[in-house]
Amino acid sequence: MAGFGNGTRRYPRSRGRMGSRTGPDRATLGIVGLVCAVAGFFALGIILGPAAIVCGWLAMGRSWTGSRSVPALVAVALGAIDTLLAIIWLAGAAGTGNGLL
Repeated sequence: MAGFGNGTRRYPRSRGRMGSRTGPDRATLGIVGLVCAVAGFFALGIILGPAAIVCGWLAMGRSWTGSRSVPALVAVALGAIDTLLAIIWLAGAAGTGNGLL
């Protein structure tokens, strides 16, 4: 007997049927990555771009195979574009003049 009516049927988490709930879930990471990617187009793209890539990658479960959420995939793509544009912008800003004139 499970004891006082608290059987395992009522509590599905009691026997390891669900994953750990210690960190943020994948849907939240995907949305955070998407917000970072969109905000990176307007400010701090060199910081928010890689943050969006990391959040999107973690939201996809650190693999390209299997089921992917759309916000996670968009976060990775936009984060890569953010980072690339920020690097081009920094290279262009550093390449003009070089402080000699």
